[in-house]
Amino acid sequence: MKNKIKLFALVILTGACLSSKTPESPLDAKKYKRVELAVQPGSLVPFISDAQGPIEINWKILADVTYKDMYVKELDAYYWKPTFGASVKALAGKEVFITGYVIPVDYDAGFFVVSKYPYANCFFCGGGGPESVVDLQFAGKHRNYKTDERLTFKGKLVLNADDIYKMNYILQGAVEFAQ
Repeated sequence: MKNKIKLFALVILTGACLSSKTPESPLDAKKYKRVELAVQPGSLVPFISDAQGPIEINWKILADVTYKDMYVKELDAYYWKPTFGASVKALAGKEVFITGYVIPVDYDAGFFVVSKYPYANCFFCGGGGPESVVDLQFAGKHRNYKTDERLTFKGKLVLNADDIYKMNYILQGAVEFAQ
């Protein structure tokens, strides 16, 4: 019975978060087409036309990445250097939208990420890899997001393999995007 009550409360809370409106109205995803990634004949690389509008991506697509341990002399430590797969490379620089859990990394610095997992299981807590978070670099003012709000964000996908002080995936010009 306790599990049913918890699940019911979670559904109610999730519904409240998704249906709440803010002064900065999110964009309406219904005005955009959802696009399935298609493969060009004779190729394994997805072909994506720029004329289609924002592309809905998911965490499975972002998992098309491998990592190699690289030594960083200035830190005297190793870090995982990503090598992005073809499906991710095809999305580089494209306008995309993705749904996940908001995690405020640093409120004061305005550093927020969207994660495949809620806070307790996210990359920072050991539950996922670096491919399970996307840095949200907002286009302008935004509301203060609460931990674990499940939301959709739109922006230009930037791939980062070299700057160890930033996430591997960055959503540049990010805005909240209503589904």
